[in-house]
Amino acid sequence: MRHLVSALFVSLLVAGASAGVATAQPAGAGYGAAGCGLGSIVFGAKPGFVQVFAATTNGTFGSQTFGITFGTSNCASTGGGAVAAKSFIETNREAFAKDVSRGSGETIDNLATLSGCADSKAVGHALQKNFRQIFPSAKASNTEVSSATLESLKADKQLACSLLI
Repeated sequence: MRHLVSALFVSLLVAGASAGVATAQPAGAGYGAAGCGLGSIVFGAKPGFVQVFAATTNGTFGSQTFGITFGTSNCASTGGGAVAAKSFIETNREAFAKDVSRGSGETIDNLATLSGCADSKAVGHALQKNFRQIFPSAKASNTEVSSATLESLKADKQLACSLLI
């Protein structure tokens, strides 16, 4: 029985920690590796093993999901911008390349939102038109692709990407 209780406790810790690590935010965001949620309020941004307890608290009470959805429990929206757009492009490069080649798709819609662009259809058309500059070769780095994309969006004033200024 004692082994069963120990195994259950360790399983909860590991599950909570892995859920928290997946949502970890950059340092200085007001919470540690466990992310936002009730755990960040109770345990703060202290580094180390205490983040396992913070993640477990978040997972147990569901406060992280609720907090991200409604902007509570120390979960503030980043509001998009150039850094968020660049990270999004680099993380979703393969799907983004397919959508840019078509001139439409979910990644373009999300990028338009992160960038504060007025019309995602216009963004898709502009990116498709600039496909060769954005993806000059298959060997272009993620950084080159994201930088070229943001420059393309900034250069076209009709897109009105207000968060990229």
